[in-house]
Amino acid sequence: MRSTSQPQTIPTDGQYHVVRFPYDVEPYDPHGMHEAVQPDGYQVVDWKTEDRSGLIWPSKDGWGHLTAAIQWEAGDYTELRDQFVRDPLGLTSDPVDTTGTDHRPPSPGVQVFTKHHEIFVHPGVPLALRVGHNASSAKTLILAQFKLAIHSAGGPDES
Repeated sequence: MRSTSQPQTIPTDGQYHVVRFPYDVEPYDPHGMHEAVQPDGYQVVDWKTEDRSGLIWPSKDGWGHLTAAIQWEAGDYTELRDQFVRDPLGLTSDPVDTTGTDHRPPSPGVQVFTKHHEIFVHPGVPLALRVGHNASSAKTLILAQFKLAIHSAGGPDES
């Protein structure tokens, strides 16, 4: 599971942004799907500034169960956006492939959302959680979690 409670500023530019996660506080990643040294050999130096720190690299082919939790600071939003995406940085020959996209109005209280989506995953195609908003200024993502569980004939892998 990827998790961070270190705030990330998300600009108000109409774009989706990869949610980044640290490497030193991994609660559970026995299959090494979120490592600073990535399967293509690239090493993330600063998780706070490099979008690659938001990537999960599936450990095997299988049916992937994606879950996320997202908490935003209060703001003048009329829409909050989130989505799962295959290869968000265009690192593989596969095109960027979004799925599980939600555009939602803010809730009356705290802006906390959870999501779940299922897709087929491949080891060479990284996954990420992306977010966006339409507030009048940059806003802070207060907390985020992103998890992948892969089910195949050999049993589940989780990250």
